[in-house]
Amino acid sequence: MQYEKVKTAVVGCGMISNIYIRNLKELFSITDLVAVCDLHPEAAKAKAETYGAGRTMSIDECAADPEVELVVNLTPPGAHYGVIKQMLEAGKHVYTEKMFTTDIEQSRELVALADAKGLYLGVAPDTVLGAGIQTAKKLIDCGLIGDVTSVSVHINRNQALNSETFRFLRGDGGALPYDVGIYYVGALLTLLGPVKAIRAFGVPAPLHEAQLLYNNDAEPWRIPGNNILTASLEFASGAVGSVLFDGNTIGASQHGFTVFGTEGILKVGDPNEFGSPAALIRPEAGEAEIPFTHGYDGKNYLEHFPFEGYGHRGVGVAEMAYAIRKGRKNNRCSKEYGLHCQEVLFGMDEAARTGTTYQPQSRFVMEGLRSGCYSSQFGGKARGDAELSLVY
Repeated sequence: MQYEKVKTAVVGCGMISNIYIRNLKELFSITDLVAVCDLHPEAAKAKAETYGAGRTMSIDECAADPEVELVVNLTPPGAHYGVIKQMLEAGKHVYTEKMFTTDIEQSRELVALADAKGLYLGVAPDTVLGAGIQTAKKLIDCGLIGDVTSVSVHINRNQALNSETFRFLRGDGGALPYDVGIYYVGALLTLLGPVKAIRAFGVPAPLHEAQLLYNNDAEPWRIPGNNILTASLEFASGAVGSVLFDGNTIGASQHGFTVFGTEGILKVGDPNEFGSPAALIRPEAGEAEIPFTHGYDGKNYLEHFPFEGYGHRGVGVAEMAYAIRKGRKNNRCSKEYGLHCQEVLFGMDEAARTGTTYQPQSRFVMEGLRSGCYSSQFGGKARGDAELSLVY
């Protein structure tokens, strides 16, 4: 069955827009990229010329254009609230890069606005729809590790040094838990469901002196918020977990993600990638890497592309576009999922600040994608049928 393409515009033409624009134009058959927008017209013009991506518009023109049905917001986190609200008020469906906003109350407001207007509102990270996390979810849902008892995750970066290269990290949302930890929180929630209670400790980022690229900075800076968070989580399912995000160490990232069950142990791959494989440990069987049960492994079957492993960004947009056309709920990268992800991170900060237990109020449903559909065929030489997994 053929579906009418959803007329789509991209707002924000920074670095991450390259993969989104290309995929929305060439990879997914459900989206029709009709416009690109940016506060700087020359940036939008450059992307449009590079990718043949329809017209260029100002953000106000995009909001006013009746042809545009779905807006993909790729602006910096500090601009999210204004852009999303403007587009929702204009009657557009919106999908935004992580997270909704840098303020939980503003995010709640946007979710309520989308509900009131009957509009779809989706949010990254859509790496949770990739082959790695979807395969891990299927293994858990099929009972291959029995009942989940606990989970442990950790990730580290030198976030202060990263903020020299990527200056947006110096603002709200730039601390490691919000910039990178959100991928781990998103994967945790995808695999284990909603969080019931949180206890935590936090440590701020150090004052950072310029040392690498921007030696003309007049003053040192400090990334806002806690750059280390360590938390204990109780899930609604009864499982418990530990989380550690450390942005105050060296840049040699060490990630870990292990789910323990009554019948086995699952080592989950890197949630920051689409196709990091999972490994299963069963009694008397040792550890075995599990072949993917799903598509969207992050690899482009046509050509090498920068950020290998990230090559299927936009799959959350395409999944939501099918939901729009079919008139079904968006129970994957939905507004409810995005709000709970943010509330879990907010709850870690609040629990650390107050020394009390934080109990999230939001809830969500995360349905797995259909298995058996893959991104490529013939040894990776031709396109597969992965998009079928997004339809239902």
